[in-house]
Amino acid sequence: MKYVTLGSTGITVNKNGFGALPIQRISFEEAAKLLRRAYDGGIRYFDTARFYTDSEEKIGYALSDVRSEIYIASKSMTTDVEVFKKEFEITLKNLKTDYIDVHQFHNPPFVPKPGDGTGLYEAMMELKEQGRVRHIGITNHRIALALEAAESGLYETIQFPFSYLANEEEKKLVALCKEKNIGFICMKGLAGGLIRNGKAAFAGLLEFDNALPIWGIQKMEELEEFLSCNTEDFEQELTPELEAIIEADKAELIGGFCRSCGYCQSACPQGIEISNCARMTLLLGRAPVEQYTTEPWKEKMRKAATCIECGACMQRCPYGLNIPKLLKENVADYQKYL
Repeated sequence: MKYVTLGSTGITVNKNGFGALPIQRISFEEAAKLLRRAYDGGIRYFDTARFYTDSEEKIGYALSDVRSEIYIASKSMTTDVEVFKKEFEITLKNLKTDYIDVHQFHNPPFVPKPGDGTGLYEAMMELKEQGRVRHIGITNHRIALALEAAESGLYETIQFPFSYLANEEEKKLVALCKEKNIGFICMKGLAGGLIRNGKAAFAGLLEFDNALPIWGIQKMEELEEFLSCNTEDFEQELTPELEAIIEADKAELIGGFCRSCGYCQSACPQGIEISNCARMTLLLGRAPVEQYTTEPWKEKMRKAATCIECGACMQRCPYGLNIPKLLKENVADYQKYL
């Protein structure tokens, strides 16, 4: 079994983390079954957020009796210090705990620092001094801010989108975290669902021995696939078969594709479901066409065709994508399947 140590935190866990965003879409009982199976299967790192509706509550419901045996990471997206403090109390209550192992600033538009005028870092430090936060982290989708956080010396963990589709600058971030003894946590290890083979996703990250992937898990079969990767039976190396899958994905996907992070969504005055419509061509090529040609999907793509190219989404996109152009191209491609 492969293990990862998150830098100076000393947290050492199975190289499978549980990303709890998707469990907000299922019932408490379904979530509890998933979370307990993850625990029984050796997963000890569970990542949630105040922003993920009832995800924190479901972790508290399912795992409070083994709290001392697991590591829980949560996040706060607010940039208001008073809201930050109030949200932290809600997080503790939801998780049925009196401390958080890794508390993170959730994709802020800047890197919180002491003396920056917001009071955010000072508030986080106060919680750490009280022992209610064990380690301070930050998540981001912007490479410049992630690198700034790594260089600042203020953060014990950095969470960033990372998969075998990563570019050279993103790989440099992982190397920098290793050099500075900062824990590196991979979100979107499946590239927003575009990587379809869990074993390939796991194997593609093996070379990064300081990186902990947190897989977004909603179904038992997804969980079982990742659990099967981190066993003695699974060849802990890139087999020719897996390498072929990875190389094919790189050839198709590396570049300006939508990662489905969703940060642009609220900016769209037309209510377009950008996270899916702007990558419909890729989705059609990686799953049965019938899955995306139902009437509800047709309606979503008809709405995508109403884009007024206002550019509001582009201002929110952490990857600098030309979203109106992507929408136009994907709508045109979609017509071929109708």
